Amino acid sequence: MSKFKLTKGELKRQRDALKQYERYLPTLQLKKQQLQIEILHQVSLLEQKKHEEEIKTAAIDSWAGLLSDRTIDIKQWVRPQRTIVGVRNIAGVDLPVFGGAEFALAEYDFFYTPLWVDAAIIALQGLVTLQEEIAVIEKGINILKQELRITTQRVNLFEKVKIPESQEAIRAIKIYIGDQMANAVGRSKIAKKKIEGIELAEVLV
Repeated sequence: MSKFKLTKGELKRQRDALKQYERYLPTLQLKKQQLQIEILHQVSLLEQKKHEEEIKTAAIDSWAGLLSDRTIDIKQWVRPQRTIVGVRNIAGVDLPVFGGAEFALAEYDFFYTPLWVDAAIIALQGLVTLQEEIAVIEKGINILKQELRITTQRVNLFEKVKIPESQEAIRAIKIYIGDQMANAVGRSKIAKKKIEGIELAEVLV
């Protein structure tokens, strides 16, 4: 429990603080809900993309032995030159969005290159593009989870600490001020009776 002064000025400060907490809390709660929904969406998307990756990998495994052919090295054409990543704002959080992968143009002699090379390059580029997308989705999920953790801490701080503290402070100050006013009225009555007693005595004299 934080310390507070038992004054009218402190009462106003605590009331103002309580209004701010109660106004800000619903915004935090809404943000928390939006983050939770988006995390579920992104996790579902990640599972879908990983399933696609498994299918593509299995398809490639069926002819992957051809890649041992030393007459041509296709690595240079299946390694992305650039990964395009955009940004989407979710509940005030900048979420990375995969926009694609760019590869070097495959240039080779069609007469001396095995026929399977074209299909292999396309398949491997598709797999690598998918893996790049998965990496971006995973990064986004980590960002969302971190923001959710911070937002949840703030919601708990307001709900379990700040609002109850202000409410308790207001209650205690109002009781104290009420007691002080009651005491003041009591002292006033006593003083009035004394004055009346003195005046009566003077009249009798």
